[in-house]
Amino acid sequence: MPWNWLKHAFAIEPDRPVDPTAGQRAVIDRLCRQVVARGLTTPALLFLESSSPLHYVSSQTLQFFMPVLSVVADRQACADFAGFLEQRGSVEFLCRRLTELQHESNPPAPQPPPDSPSQIETAPMTGPEAAPPVGPANSTD
Repeated sequence: MPWNWLKHAFAIEPDRPVDPTAGQRAVIDRLCRQVVARGLTTPALLFLESSSPLHYVSSQTLQFFMPVLSVVADRQACADFAGFLEQRGSVEFLCRRLTELQHESNPPAPQPPPDSPSQIETAPMTGPEAAPPVGPANSTD
């Protein structure tokens, strides 16, 4: 009896970059822009990275709740997103897109030239931070 069928019984797709369709890309972009606009990029990245092994289960859960979700959301958008999550590498794509959008919305602040003194070095200390620390060494008891 040949055992060739066993060779493919537990086959896993090779890791390759995810290429979402135009509909999937639109849904992903809209979702990622909402996350970035609400300032939830870091929690979203933490959640995505910690639950990345469950991306396929998440897609099947979306498929299960599709009748309920279609009442409050676009049915085709939910189907596109569920189909996207079924692919290996989808979580990495989402994380990469969130990071790109975060960098687009918050450009890095311009740095002062290295040869000019900074404002902190030249400003005199005034106010409560200029007072010596109060503690057992400075008490007069």
